[in-house]
Amino acid sequence: MRTVDGRVAGRRGQATRQKLLDCLSEMLSSSPYRDVKVIDVARKAGTSPATFYQYFPDVEGAVLEIADQMAAEGAGLTRLLEGRSWAGKAGWQTAQELVEGFLEFWRKHDAILRVVDLGAAEGDKRFYKIRMKILNSVNNSLADSISELQSKGRVDKDVNPAAVAGALVAMLASVSSHQKGFTSWGVKQAELKPNLALLVYLGVTGRKPTK
Repeated sequence: MRTVDGRVAGRRGQATRQKLLDCLSEMLSSSPYRDVKVIDVARKAGTSPATFYQYFPDVEGAVLEIADQMAAEGAGLTRLLEGRSWAGKAGWQTAQELVEGFLEFWRKHDAILRVVDLGAAEGDKRFYKIRMKILNSVNNSLADSISELQSKGRVDKDVNPAAVAGALVAMLASVSSHQKGFTSWGVKQAELKPNLALLVYLGVTGRKPTK
């Protein structure tokens, strides 16, 4: 791990760097991204702006570092589909666990995901790539699952696996980022998961689940 000027950071330096990232993450959960300043992050971490600039070029650079760490964790969402069956009760379980994994990931990383979505929407390719890295981890596995079902004659031959997988993943991401908003529509959090899982199961298999 190196500083901005290329020097190798020692153990204390790495700890300071991580503390700055942790403080920034905490601030993003309570303040608009545009309002977060270097001096505020440094003060919260108990250090100086000069120290912040040793490790990051600016707040955006530090945010991208947090987003990269988050995306690496998000790539693990693919394990929710690896070797999983979509048949019968096992398939219904797969759909539920995929939905729960998505909802939980978004709840855990809500603040940084909002910043990533904002950057991607504004056309920043760095944030767009991070967002796609997370979504691709599930999209590709889901498309493979649908293709496999199709090869066995269990999904209509006219279905485009990539299109269905992409639509389902986009839906999962959108719903996951809007979890709190469902309460204003009279939907309880406990009701969201099974109903979302139903849509995923129907989308993948074209059938009603066996519960």
